[in-house]
Amino acid sequence: MSSDKVRPDPGLTVLDLYDTALPEVYGYLLSRCGRRTLAEDLTAEVFLAAVQACRRRPPPTPSTGWLVGIARHKLVDHWRALEREERGLRALDGQPARDEDPWDSELDALVAREVLDEQSPAHRAVLTLRYLDGLPVPEVARDLGRTLHATEALLTRARAAFRRRYTELTEGGPA
Repeated sequence: MSSDKVRPDPGLTVLDLYDTALPEVYGYLLSRCGRRTLAEDLTAEVFLAAVQACRRRPPPTPSTGWLVGIARHKLVDHWRALEREERGLRALDGQPARDEDPWDSELDALVAREVLDEQSPAHRAVLTLRYLDGLPVPEVARDLGRTLHATEALLTRARAAFRRRYTELTEGGPA
């Protein structure tokens, strides 16, 4: 018989957090993506990724905040995949990329949610991380796997697209 101690499955630590962390993780995702089924799918992915992470050496120290961080990355990954798909479809259709200037204003929350849901995945990701999560642009760049300059440019285009659509909905016509 080996003298090595039997170690408990580190994934059990995540299981211990499950009941308290589930509403936090799901709420975080739902408030940012606005679709129940997507939030449910991503929540499941978060907990699976957490269990896998706990099996690595050295294992992380699981907490609700750590799980919300995983949720943020899963949501960004989802938006990246959607953006790649849309970029491929635009290329097939011969549509050019969108490019415009920034805008700041007070927003109607319900209209803003609708407008955010209509944005491309890349625009939703950058706007959510910057304005809903309150991350500084360098951290948004890191989370999105982009350079600072590319993230600033994306943020500029995303704000312009958001402004254009918001104005259309609130003022009854094109900006």
